[in-house]
Amino acid sequence: MINKPSSSYVGATWAVFGIGVLGFLIGLWNAQMQLNEKGYYFTVLCFGLYSAISLQKTVRDKEDGLPTSGLYYAISWGALAIAVILITVGLWNATLLLSEKGFYAIAFTMSLFAVITIQKNTRDLQNIKEGFGNENTTEEKSRFFNLQKPDE
Repeated sequence: MINKPSSSYVGATWAVFGIGVLGFLIGLWNAQMQLNEKGYYFTVLCFGLYSAISLQKTVRDKEDGLPTSGLYYAISWGALAIAVILITVGLWNATLLLSEKGFYAIAFTMSLFAVITIQKNTRDLQNIKEGFGNENTTEEKSRFFNLQKPDE
């Protein structure tokens, strides 16, 4: 059963994403650190966002019965774990105030949560738009996505 996310929930999710990412980026812009450090944190943010979206999509594909590669599923989990480890190690070793470290950690976490929820909302709304509600089965979804030929 797919429940349509309310427009206020979708809007709140986008707002959290914007606040998290913009807060992180504004913090980097104003930070008193070398450009290579700023590049490191920016790259980790981008890597984390992409890996979170990729993992959420792969998990959802598996739940919907769509074929997914076990290797890609493992890589998605690994990539997200690496992004979290990189931001943790980077902040742990940074010569920043504890409040600045906390700010970056919260902004990073907010952004990951928001991007996962945005991907889920996008998928739910797309499925509803294409007619996959309560009555459609996994087999019908697979046929729609040309993953399985109908019985002849």
